[in-house]
Amino acid sequence: MNIQFEAPDKINGLMTITLETADYQPEVEKTLKDYRKRANIPGFRPGQVPMGMIKRQFGTSVKVDVVNKMLGEKLYDYVRENKIQMLGEPLPSEQQEVLDFEGDAPLTFKFDIAVAPAFEAQLNAKDKVPYYNITGDEKLVDQQVEMYQNRSGEYQKAELFDPEQRDMLKGDLREVDGTIEVPDAVLMPQYMKVDDQKKLFDGCKLGDIITWNPRKAYPESDVEVSSLLKIEKDQVAEHTGDFTFQITEISRFVKAEVNQQLFDQVFGEGNVKDEKEFRQKIADMIAQQFKNDSDYKFLQDVRAHLEKKVGKLEFPEAILKRVMIQNNKDRKDAEEYVEKNFEASIKELGWHLMKEQLVAAQNIKVEDADLKAVAKEAARAQFAQYGMSNIPDEYLENYAQEMLKKRENVDGIVDRAVDVKLIAALKNVVKLDEKSITMEDFQKLMQEK
Repeated sequence: MNIQFEAPDKINGLMTITLETADYQPEVEKTLKDYRKRANIPGFRPGQVPMGMIKRQFGTSVKVDVVNKMLGEKLYDYVRENKIQMLGEPLPSEQQEVLDFEGDAPLTFKFDIAVAPAFEAQLNAKDKVPYYNITGDEKLVDQQVEMYQNRSGEYQKAELFDPEQRDMLKGDLREVDGTIEVPDAVLMPQYMKVDDQKKLFDGCKLGDIITWNPRKAYPESDVEVSSLLKIEKDQVAEHTGDFTFQITEISRFVKAEVNQQLFDQVFGEGNVKDEKEFRQKIADMIAQQFKNDSDYKFLQDVRAHLEKKVGKLEFPEAILKRVMIQNNKDRKDAEEYVEKNFEASIKELGWHLMKEQLVAAQNIKVEDADLKAVAKEAARAQFAQYGMSNIPDEYLENYAQEMLKKRENVDGIVDRAVDVKLIAALKNVVKLDEKSITMEDFQKLMQEK
């Protein structure tokens, strides 16, 4: 066997593997003997089929299988032993000649290999990277308190409709010159699109009958009209006249009071004793969210700084495009898709290679405990989106374990765990150019990026 690897420009590699008959024939013979033992051919007892017949029937296919398996093993062994940083999978070379598997001549295989460009991604105390400390204020705490009040609020009966409130009307809806009747229809006039129709309900009270026009109230939404009238969307055009609405119930949304009941609903029973402690707890949650946002921006800025410091990287574009097309071969528009996304993919690949060097330089290793911590934090964030901030730790543990059981979740969790540890390490490596910024300005900054 002979293996040669050439990469004159350091990134476009050509690997040539030549197999002699002696390299693969012993394994071919062994496999054919196993075939003979199991062969079930009419006219011959098991294990008694002539070897010549076995070779004629299975010899070439067995040889192909043995050779392909050997090729894969030797190729990857060579890449690993010679520390070749291969990008993607090796591809049959465009220089490959047609091979004759029927004969005994040496078999020469050629593979095109994309090699990562050589560069150094190093950071030290001379590297200055911005770090944004997001400042909170009472306004943000007020908004969060109001959000909890709204989530825990309820509808209460009212006598008079107030358009300034989130009042909801229930009543009997009837078509004036038609047959449609909808008992217990629900309306919220404040969401009507046309002011003339909306104002018809101002100051109405229980028992009042309002004559109005649903088509005029929602001129651009057949979906809302069909839902209200309980008809199909394509029937809306047949019912453009007036309707009467007799009010049988007025419900007004009332926010929950800021009291012990709300404290217990948000943070668990007995964990918060008064409004001051409640607001402080919310402020602490916002601060943690700010920290995560600041860290995310910090890693983005590390990337931008490092990309500028390293400069443009040269990649074996032709080979990588073939690799990407192969990876997307199930798409009908694979070539167009690759061409459209190639530049962005190369940019991400460059950052991936840089980050690999940073991770190695900081000796970062991800343990099971790191994965569980990230999964728990993800679970906590998911529950927080629904206003559930008092989830017991035991429940979060179980939720995290279920997340980690699903293969589709693991890669993302590992990436996040690496980022968390890398960010913490790099804060102690580079010089932080710390800046205070409001959340509003920070959001504008992120939108600009």
